[in-house]
Amino acid sequence: MDERLRRLKDKANKLPLTPGVYIMKDKNKNIIYIGKAKALKNRVSQYFGAQEKHLNKVRKMVENVEDFDYILTDSEFEALVLECSLIKQNMPKYNILLKDDKGFSYIKITKGNWRNIYAVLQKDDSNSDYIGPYTAGFSVTKAVEEAKKVFKLPTCNKVFPRDIGKDRPCLNYHLGLCCAPCSGKLPLSEYEKNVENALDFLQNGSKKTIKNLTKQMEEAAERLDFEQAAKIRDTIRSIEKVGSNQKVVSSTYKVQDVFALSVMDGKACWAVLRFEDNRLVDSEHFFTDEGESIAEMRAELITSYYSLNRKIPPRIELDGEIADSENIAKWLSEKRGTNVSLVIPQKGEQAKLVDMCKANAMQKLTEKYRCNDRSREALEELAMMLGLKATPEYIEAYDISHTGGSDNVAGMVVFKDGKPLKSGYKRFAIRGFSGQDDYRSMEEVLSRRFDEYYKHKEQGVTVGFGRLPDLILLDGGKGQVNAVLPLLSQYGIDVPVFGMVKNSKHRTSAISTAGGRIDFNSRKKAFNLVTNIQDEVHRYSVAYHRK
Repeated sequence: MDERLRRLKDKANKLPLTPGVYIMKDKNKNIIYIGKAKALKNRVSQYFGAQEKHLNKVRKMVENVEDFDYILTDSEFEALVLECSLIKQNMPKYNILLKDDKGFSYIKITKGNWRNIYAVLQKDDSNSDYIGPYTAGFSVTKAVEEAKKVFKLPTCNKVFPRDIGKDRPCLNYHLGLCCAPCSGKLPLSEYEKNVENALDFLQNGSKKTIKNLTKQMEEAAERLDFEQAAKIRDTIRSIEKVGSNQKVVSSTYKVQDVFALSVMDGKACWAVLRFEDNRLVDSEHFFTDEGESIAEMRAELITSYYSLNRKIPPRIELDGEIADSENIAKWLSEKRGTNVSLVIPQKGEQAKLVDMCKANAMQKLTEKYRCNDRSREALEELAMMLGLKATPEYIEAYDISHTGGSDNVAGMVVFKDGKPLKSGYKRFAIRGFSGQDDYRSMEEVLSRRFDEYYKHKEQGVTVGFGRLPDLILLDGGKGQVNAVLPLLSQYGIDVPVFGMVKNSKHRTSAISTAGGRIDFNSRKKAFNLVTNIQDEVHRYSVAYHRK
């Protein structure tokens, strides 16, 4: 045992045998883990004993512990409440179980007149308001799409009031999908009412929104404004149609959450199904390492999950035993204000729901880890090198090819799970100008790519151009990167962009940022992956001129 572990174990052995919370810190005094214990001495001293008994996740955490603090409590329940509060405040590195592969998402509301609503991955604008964070990035995006469709908010890239009256309404207006503020004929008050109703729909759900809209419809009818009443009636029908598309799978309990775990090769995935009004309204999944105790993993998941300001249902179904169940049920009940039941169904319809949830967890686990270990390690190394929030499982790379300044063509290749996805490859003939200008060419191709994304999204397509990559790589340096960064802001797209730099021998040498470069140094796996991507996108783009 090294000196650090011996020192920490000696300190742990002096702790009392009473309930409390312990706070692990690294050499920079950053909080990296927070836990609770029935007997502090016993629990904390376990960390600093024989390291080979620990799973990888625990061992990695202990390797970074330089010191720890503790807080005594009067009971296990108080320790649980304090633990949840401290985790929520500090979000320690080794406590953040609830990270899906897309990170956190927010609903963004622009400020001022002619506001609009977007689904974004981070707070990137001080001039906007935000609702969140949410952990189900897909669900947030889908919810915002539905709200904008129902309340006819613009999905284009026009900026209001700047672009009012500058152009004729687009196809969405004629299809009844947009209220067309660009026409200059829509009163601001009517538009703002649409925004308020959309926010009400997103925050309070369809039931309350329909109730509010029904009241507005009746008031319009009383004023003899039958045109406005008819518009509101159509909106109510649209909301009801959205609700009717949600599958009814739970006839016994109106409101409940279902949790299940699947484990494979030391990796674990939690799936969550959320039911309201007997309908499946949301599903989420979270990845973590397999823990030493499945019952303790369930306890950590439940406390972490409901610490993030989620609605707590009266009934929570689990696929097995949960540690400290009495205190967790008490904590949930106090947060909700009414009794909350933790249930392990053994048979019937509810057991089938748990089985369905477990099957979802296994499917997500298989999808995430189906690429081989070498590819996974390379992607993780690249993510760490670039400071990404999540492993870039879907990468798009772009290169420009031309013959003496004419016949400019951009090649786009896709790497999924570290491997080429040739069905996703695409060439773009540059047609916005003539002559050789790699910066303008890159700007044009990314602009067309994002246009295609929004077109596909409007049609409900979520594959190919209908999805955004986790990472965009450009063949070139900071000039190419700076040429396209304004586009992302213009289109409201949040995807990291970097350049791939070659040396004088035309070999991959570094990653370019907007203001400099990142060297690979000893990151051989990331280097080999980026080299493969850069060689492949170059091969694909120049192949057009070799035909």
